[in-house]
Parts: sequence; C-alpha cells; structure tokens
Amino acid sequence: MQNVLKTKTVFIVKKNKKYLIILTFILVHFFIINELKAQQEEKIFLSLRNNEVNVRQGPDWNYPIKFVYKKKYLPVILIDSYEIWRKVKDYENNSGWIHVSKLSKRKTGINIKNQSILFINTTEYSKHIAKLDKGRLILIKKCNKKWCKISTSKFVGWIKKEFIWGRT
Repeated sequence: MQNVLKTKTVFIVKKNKKYLIILTFILVHFFIINELKAQQEEKIFLSLRNNEVNVRQGPDWNYPIKFVYKKKYLPVILIDSYEIWRKVKDYENNSGWIHVSKLSKRKTGINIKNQSILFINTTEYSKHIAKLDKGRLILIKKCNKKWCKISTSKFVGWIKKEFIWGRT
C-alpha cells in the first residue's frame, strides 16, 4: 500500500512540475511581450518649431553644431533629456541634442511609402486626392484606428496610418 501511494505521489509531483514549467514559460513570455509593447507605446514624438534648428553633439550651447535641420514641423523622437536639452532622432536615424525652445508637440509625420494615395474618406474606394512621395512632410489633424486625416501643401485628406512615421 505504501509503495502504491509513493508511486502515485511521485507521478503527481512530476505531472505538476511539467505544468509549473509550462505555466512559468507562458507567464515569462506574456510579461516580455507586454514590456516590448509598453516600450513601443512610450515613444514621444516632437516636431521642430522653426525653419532652421541647430542639432548639437551634446546638451549645452558650448557643444559644436552637428548639423542643421531646415524644415519646420519635421517630426523627431525623444530619446533622452538633460535639463533644457532634448536628444532626438529623426526618421533617417540622425540624432543629436536640441534646445527645448526649438521643439513643439504639434502632431506631424513623414510619408514612408512611395506614391501612397491620399483619399477623400477613410476607405480605399473613395476618391483619390493625390499621390504622396516618400519623405513628404505631413501635418496630422486626427487619427482613428487605421487612418489619419492629414494636410500637406494644398491637399487635405486621409492616408493609411501604416504609411506615416511620426506621432499618430
């Protein structure tokens, strides 16, 4: 009788270990995926406030100018901050430090698909307004789950959200 109980106990413990290992694997996988999603959602997009913005090698006026942006409303991602300086990166992965007074929270984006179509409504079956070249700067008015209403030069319409790099 004792041997039968011992055998059943060993079997139950081994079976529970398998479930425990599987449960641990699932929980770890779940937390890793949630952490990656949280990191993606934490991206803070800003845009340039002026037509000419100096990008410096470090967070101070004494650091040399690395390059100069010459496009107002160009979107950038915030990657670091130090006092009144923000380290940013653009859609071509250029990075550097910009004084906070040269940045804005205005929603802007860059078209990342060549010849993407601007529609009059939020459906591919609506009238086409224009075709946008890759790299085109757009001002974002509002977005829903799949589409954003944008303006660019003299055009206003809807574009698929997946074609926009920037704050959507």
